[in-house]
Amino acid sequence: MPAKKYTYGNGSRKAATATARLYKGKGELTINGKPAAEYLSNNKTLLAEVTDPLAMVQKQKEYDITVLVKGGGLAGQVDAIKLAISRALVAEFPEFRPILKKAGLMKRDPREKERKHYGLRSARKREQFSKR
Repeated sequence: MPAKKYTYGNGSRKAATATARLYKGKGELTINGKPAAEYLSNNKTLLAEVTDPLAMVQKQKEYDITVLVKGGGLAGQVDAIKLAISRALVAEFPEFRPILKKAGLMKRDPREKERKHYGLRSARKREQFSKR
């Protein structure tokens, strides 16, 4: 039996990294072996955000997607998955790049948590100043 043909893309955000595989199929999305709705604990906002790249190019019902995601929290993972799916779509269909780029789905968000600095309470918070 020949292996299933797929296209893949990687994405990352904060401490989360995701790898998405696009297969011909009927629109099922699995994240770390669970259905997406179950993994995202039935949060409709996050589920809609994950499927944004597919919705932009009207390919929701044509591809099955399996995603492996590690690290970070749920919000960072969702953004990493979104970027991974976008990159996989562009690998399969280069003509979708301008559409996804205009929607801001092809850019990795570079914001990371700043480290705590010596003598401060957190990265930038200081002790309260006392004049007297």
